[in-house]
Amino acid sequence: MPLPTPALDDRTFQDIVDEAKRLIPRYCPEWTNHNVSDPGVALIELFAWMSEMVLYRVNQVPDRLYVHFLNMVGIEPFPPSVARTDLTFWLSAVLEQPVIVPSNTQVMTQLSAAEGEGVVFSTVDDLVIAPPELMAAKSAAADNEQVLDVWEDLRFGTDGASCFPADTITPGDAFYLGFRESLAGMVLRLEVEARAEGIGVDPRNPPLVWEVWNGEGWLPTRIYEDTTGGLNRPGEVVLMVPVEHQPLTVANESAYWLRARLLAPRTGQPIYRNSPRVRGIEVSALGGTVGAEHAENMAAEVLGRSNGAPGQTFQVDRFPVLPRRDSETLRILDGDRVDAWEEVEDFSASGPTDQHFVWDSGTGVVHFGPRIRYPDGSIRQHGAIPRDGAFIEVSGYRHGGGSRGNVGARTLTVMRTAVPFVNGTINLGPASGGVDAESVAEAKVRGPLTLRTGNRAVTARDFERLTIESSIEVARARCRPAGRGNGAVQLLVVPHVRSEPTGHKLDDFAISAPLMSTITEALDEHRLVGTSVEVSTPYFQGVSVVALVHGAPGRPAALVRQRAMDGLSRFLNPLVGGGDGTGWPFDADVNLAVITQLLESIDGVERVEEVLLFEYDLRTGRRLGGGKDVIRLDKQSLFLSAGHQVVVR
Repeated sequence: MPLPTPALDDRTFQDIVDEAKRLIPRYCPEWTNHNVSDPGVALIELFAWMSEMVLYRVNQVPDRLYVHFLNMVGIEPFPPSVARTDLTFWLSAVLEQPVIVPSNTQVMTQLSAAEGEGVVFSTVDDLVIAPPELMAAKSAAADNEQVLDVWEDLRFGTDGASCFPADTITPGDAFYLGFRESLAGMVLRLEVEARAEGIGVDPRNPPLVWEVWNGEGWLPTRIYEDTTGGLNRPGEVVLMVPVEHQPLTVANESAYWLRARLLAPRTGQPIYRNSPRVRGIEVSALGGTVGAEHAENMAAEVLGRSNGAPGQTFQVDRFPVLPRRDSETLRILDGDRVDAWEEVEDFSASGPTDQHFVWDSGTGVVHFGPRIRYPDGSIRQHGAIPRDGAFIEVSGYRHGGGSRGNVGARTLTVMRTAVPFVNGTINLGPASGGVDAESVAEAKVRGPLTLRTGNRAVTARDFERLTIESSIEVARARCRPAGRGNGAVQLLVVPHVRSEPTGHKLDDFAISAPLMSTITEALDEHRLVGTSVEVSTPYFQGVSVVALVHGAPGRPAALVRQRAMDGLSRFLNPLVGGGDGTGWPFDADVNLAVITQLLESIDGVERVEEVLLFEYDLRTGRRLGGGKDVIRLDKQSLFLSAGHQVVVR
């Protein structure tokens, strides 16, 4: 139980009025009318109201001291986090020379009357859009035991190249295109010359997926446009290649591979009976995609001049300031001499000659080292002091962050600076990850927890708390023994997926390489020596519900069915599922009674006649085995719903 906050003066408005009225006979005995209608009593109430306001402010002193105490022990509000998205830049024409979109290219939303200014994003890396060079083509069976080189057939053959091995057509067969250089982030156009020989397939919904190799596995590309009907007629395929693309050796030939892989047909979807044949492919670049963040790059800025005193502070013009890059630092200009100083978290380990400074991201204030007097009478300078008269300059910084950067898809369309041969840009997906700075009230709640547990990861709760605090992209964390002994622990991390829960897929919950690096680095700083930490995602158990329900009279069956499907998808979800809406709990099974109760609560459902639960393979998209009354979870699993079927009568 926390200690109660004392009130320095606990008198209320009525207490002050009553006290003043009791003093009237002593100081003014001739005043006998003490009713509310008396003008004198009205004045007493006015001054009592003003006194109560003063007492209220006085009683805030303990809270202010509490906040100052948190600052003294190093607990400061978290700075805002930056939103990120991918920006696609479109070329004005197909070019034979590379086009470079430099890093820090700024793009913003349209100006709005409500906000007054647009939201600015800056690219984080250089984007090189170079003409792609196709150098190989292969046709491979699903088991990779049969790999045919069809490069010559594609270039010179009269009948063209067979996309899949001619003798069998099975899911997993693939048509490989090899390129000399990486296609990472490129908007690729394939001009295909083909004939309708891949019979049996629906050209509006071909069972094909285009993929690239990222060094660890095959990543799907986004199909922006496909007019070939599944490689069955002349047309164009425009692909948005992911920002990761690594070389791979296929049949003793190393290249950057792009492949079209045959998928297993979904229910009612026809598949190829004969392989399509491609007689020619022309490849060109239409644009490129690069990562961007909600930040505005600020140029070098002179903060002021040093007066030679310890503990000096200076503030930049724009704040909050985002985490500094290697090139963003503080410089001391002393005549012809320019010294770059080192940023540190605090001055506890700084000596009198160490050129250290502290930069507060939330307020933008730059601190120089203080001079401390110790109990033995000695005085020590923590951190060097810039010479009197020297100029204090920051080489540059980035300003931005916060929830304001979580803009929707197709809203970043205004280029603040022109780039040669680029005629436009757009974000095809929404920006996510922007979080406002932590409020003082939130920091006051977090402070005691941090002080109580310290900065060491000892208990399971410590590991979970530090993992969640390491990044805003971490939604949930579960710590459990790794099963190998020797102090090893396993952390099961569920990343944030900022899309609609009804559309969550298995791949959405993969931990990205930057997030994995952030988590492991944070835990390495706090774990005990000898404790090994294994970070992974939970095993996501697919569950499919088949239900027969009766709709209420007058309710459209399609609407009731959609509500039931959405309710099931949200309920059996790692992020928003469960009874409290905070994610399906670990170790919690699901049974028919719980699902039936959920369906009965759906608006428009009169009664539930039958419910069946199926285990579901999230990779192949198929139900496993027969219907069950209960589906159980082990200690490292969570439910993810998929493939529901609801019939409304």
